[in-house]
Amino acid sequence: MRTEYLKITLLICLVSASWLMTPAHAQRRKDRDKQEVKEEGVMTRLEGESMATEGMKFMMKDEPDRALPIFEKLALVSPQDAAAHYLVATALIKLEKYDDAINASKKAHDLDKENIFYSQQLAELYAKRRKYSEAAQIYETLVAKNPENIEYGIELAAVYVFADQFDKAIETYNKLEKSMGVTEEITHQKQQLYLRQNNLDKALAEGKKLIEAEPGEVSYRVELAEMLIANDRIVEAVAPLEEALKINPDEAQAHVLLADIYRRNGDVQKCNQELKQVFANPNLDADPKIRVLSGYLTMLKTENEVIEAVSLARQLAETHPNEAKATVIYADLLTRQGKLAEARQLYLKAVASDPNVFQVWGAIMQLDGQLNQPDSMLVHSEKALELFPNQGMFWYFNGTAHLMKKNYKEATSSLEESLKMIGENPQLVPLIHAQLGDAFNGIGEHDKSDAAYDLALKADPDNDHVLNNYSYFLSLRKEKLDLALKMSEKLVQQHQNNPTYLDTYAWVLYIRKDYKKAKEFLEKAMQDSSGVSGTIVEHYGDVLFKLGERDNAVAQWKKAKRMGETTELLDKKIATGALHEQ
Repeated sequence: MRTEYLKITLLICLVSASWLMTPAHAQRRKDRDKQEVKEEGVMTRLEGESMATEGMKFMMKDEPDRALPIFEKLALVSPQDAAAHYLVATALIKLEKYDDAINASKKAHDLDKENIFYSQQLAELYAKRRKYSEAAQIYETLVAKNPENIEYGIELAAVYVFADQFDKAIETYNKLEKSMGVTEEITHQKQQLYLRQNNLDKALAEGKKLIEAEPGEVSYRVELAEMLIANDRIVEAVAPLEEALKINPDEAQAHVLLADIYRRNGDVQKCNQELKQVFANPNLDADPKIRVLSGYLTMLKTENEVIEAVSLARQLAETHPNEAKATVIYADLLTRQGKLAEARQLYLKAVASDPNVFQVWGAIMQLDGQLNQPDSMLVHSEKALELFPNQGMFWYFNGTAHLMKKNYKEATSSLEESLKMIGENPQLVPLIHAQLGDAFNGIGEHDKSDAAYDLALKADPDNDHVLNNYSYFLSLRKEKLDLALKMSEKLVQQHQNNPTYLDTYAWVLYIRKDYKKAKEFLEKAMQDSSGVSGTIVEHYGDVLFKLGERDNAVAQWKKAKRMGETTELLDKKIATGALHEQ
């Protein structure tokens, strides 16, 4: 604001001065003529000052649209006065009418080429309108006349850069450097230009020159190493990093870069040593640590290396507790170790800090499923859907949670929504159809259930879940028993020792009245006591009753009651000693 005020004050002074000048020869006229001319001159000066002052008041109130017509009238009355045209250009610039401003500014400059303010205004306008050659000509003149003014040289170099005249820009920076000495700003500009010219060696030479100018500045050595690393000159980067650490052993970025180099070379031990020195340093940003640790994780081969990585990740997460990425890396490693509950807590902490990363929400719900916690999955999926309502995967998790809780109607709604958004995903679509088959069956819409299962099997004919549930539900309905037999038979051929699948096959045989064969497969299912459920034992009792082994059947029913997971008719079977089918 003060700069603008000074500029406006300067404009008032420039304009006022133009109307204070009175021609010397007027003093030699006759008295009468002299008096008339004097009176006319006074009027012109006063009018000019008054108009300029009025216009500048509007400029100071940031009302250039009201100032412009006043300045234009001023320029019309005094077309040979440079200051008037300068004022017009100034108002037009405020109104962002740059092409018109150029015309006015050029008139001011042409009328008074010695005025540096007029020259600078026109040069800036040329640069803004990408008339770089015109801008360069003016700045070249300004630099020649005012070599001590560093600003003109910097502006000239910038114009050359915009015009892709990198050699001229570098030459200008070199001249500035002779006046100013080696500076960080100019050196960095020259390095960028050399890199744009694919001249890495000269860019590196500039970096070394900066180090020589300030040998105690550690950051310049680190910058040189970063440039070398970025251009795959890894070996050369080690020396400046080691020099930096001699000057300051706590220079964290140097340790990080060395760790990155060792990672690239496959030296896990040295990489780990460097990382340990920096991960506890709270003064170093988390991002470079995360980048190096992420790369380090791709090198892990042994269990001991994983344990070391977990230690580093824990240290990183503790040092940067509010950095969600650090927390996620730690959670990823715990998941890899099978510590699912701990990992989920960390993922939840991460979304509390940054809820906008949908992948983390997906990891949370994945763990909900693995931990068999549908209530948690339901809560988390609903929260995620508030943030990402168009994520089909989250609708899938939501539908799965409802299905696990036997909220079949809500499950079908969410799963169908998921199907709309997933598109043609060949891995997920069959899973959704499989879940829809279960959900539609739960609400008794058997045609839709069968259709969903058929679509799932079309995409994945060996889907265990579908083969099992589809065949079992058909057997309960006593429908399409040939299809049920075919599917369940295929299932036990592929999984000969799975108690659940053996039970499904046996039950299909039972419904088809093949009791002897059903007994055979149920007895096989019960050989693995760890996988035997009350349902299997109750089915075994039913088969025994059909084969005339009433006492043995009642004994199996009583055993099934103690185990749980049975039908509603079990108590009646035990009480009456007879089979009561649904």
